[in-house]
Amino acid sequence: MIDLLKVIPAFALTAFVLAVVPGQGVAMVLRQSLVGGRRAALYSVLGNSTGLIIWGAMSSVGLSAIFAKSHLAFSILKYAGVAFLVGLAIQTLFELRNQYGKFEIEGSAKTSFIPAFRLGLLTNLTNVKAAVFAVAFIPQFVPKTFSLGWGIFILACVQASVSSAWYSSLISAVNKASVFLARPRVRRALTGVSAVGILFLALGLLLSSPR
Repeated sequence: MIDLLKVIPAFALTAFVLAVVPGQGVAMVLRQSLVGGRRAALYSVLGNSTGLIIWGAMSSVGLSAIFAKSHLAFSILKYAGVAFLVGLAIQTLFELRNQYGKFEIEGSAKTSFIPAFRLGLLTNLTNVKAAVFAVAFIPQFVPKTFSLGWGIFILACVQASVSSAWYSSLISAVNKASVFLARPRVRRALTGVSAVGILFLALGLLLSSPR
């Protein structure tokens, strides 16, 4: 347990970088905040964090069984994750052709608890970046002396907490920055930052040491 506690600060920093990088989740939170208000956005953040824990739980059950028998499978998944992230970054760069990049936040918002929670949950469960992080990135942080399954799940809970804290801060700032965020140039810039951030995550995964 001590070995796992030692890696949590580094993992929390990595999870923070993942949350800060503009993407599908950020776009959802911005739309909910600007169109539906603070409470609706917080409901969706709760759903998003639940999705992270679900990804972690599925990863912990499936990967712990597979990787206990095959280190090759672990390496294959790592490089597959790198390929996914690079592809996602390239796809994001193509979105710069649009006026708003990938941050088109016009439209209706879900304001009551269940619809807003479901929106956040489904946004995360359909997010390739979240899936790749859960199955390829998190296992790299679990110490060899600690159970892989439990390590993945615990770190997924840490990620959910970090993500919730960041999105909550973002929601608090949205009202003051709503005019700024409405500008097409700003949203295109966020799209560019998103692509670069995903590439950095891919590089970090590529350079990570095998478990």
